[in-house]
Amino acid sequence: MTRPTNTLALFAAALLGAIAIGVVYGHGDVNPQPVETEGLPELDERKQENPYREAGGDVYETAIRIGERGYQANCAACHGLGGVSGGIAPDLRLLEPGFDDEYFMSKVLDGARGMPAFDGVLDDEAIWAIKSWLDTMHEDAMEERYGR
Repeated sequence: MTRPTNTLALFAAALLGAIAIGVVYGHGDVNPQPVETEGLPELDERKQENPYREAGGDVYETAIRIGERGYQANCAACHGLGGVSGGIAPDLRLLEPGFDDEYFMSKVLDGARGMPAFDGVLDDEAIWAIKSWLDTMHEDAMEERYGR
């Protein structure tokens, strides 16, 4: 009588293990991925404010498209698919557009507790493109979180 119980317990443990692996890998690759920034103006020096938001128009729209791909490839594994944090890491949509630019850049370049440094991995164009995309979701995230 113990054999079916042991078999069932073993099967349940294997199933839970498979589900856990799927959840972990479902968020994507955790190794830094290159971000193709073709179509964005090259930055000649490090900026403390998002130059693509300031440029506006087609440049900003291009940055947003590139930034979404860059985020999904490099940030989503910890910060959440589609920018929506699952609680593992901070919700980056809550960063204030314009106000938190310098903070964002420093954390991406230097890393933070539990977050690798991306200095030398992502160029400034890619980082600002990611921030551009995140900025487009700020208002909805604030409404979601705080009702405002």
